[in-house]
Amino acid sequence: MSSSRSAWLRFSLVVLAALVLSACHSEPPDNHPGQPVTKRKLAFKAIVRTFEPMGLVVRGTNDYNKADFLASAVELQKLSREPWAYFGPDTNYPPTHARSAVWDKPLEFESAKQKFMAATDKLLEASRAGDFEAIRSAYDEVHQNCKSCHQAFRGTHSGEE
Repeated sequence: MSSSRSAWLRFSLVVLAALVLSACHSEPPDNHPGQPVTKRKLAFKAIVRTFEPMGLVVRGTNDYNKADFLASAVELQKLSREPWAYFGPDTNYPPTHARSAVWDKPLEFESAKQKFMAATDKLLEASRAGDFEAIRSAYDEVHQNCKSCHQAFRGTHSGEE
């Protein structure tokens, strides 16, 4: 087999494999008016993009800079208020990863939301004070709230993991 034919065959197989894999992992589009599921997913991704770098500082991987950390805490506190408006009564459809418990247990979901927002408030307060141990404790509280909420309210669309 010629070198160019062999290269073409390898390229074709790679493209085919990429197409097959992308088809296996694609989610249905959010075609609903206003795209609430897409908007809440984007809001949560923004939270993660802000929160993860803070974790690198808390764990000692990156250096602590009070001004930078405070700016992240301010942004996180602001972002913590955004996704909730997109959990309306008609928003439990694919491509959501929210469990039906969000709508079946609204008081518990509201409580989890309030605890998360209060934890981001506490992290902001600790960041303003600049007490690194208080920051670490408050960061851990936000992280624990994320984890608890995911365990109770996040899963596959069918509502179960």
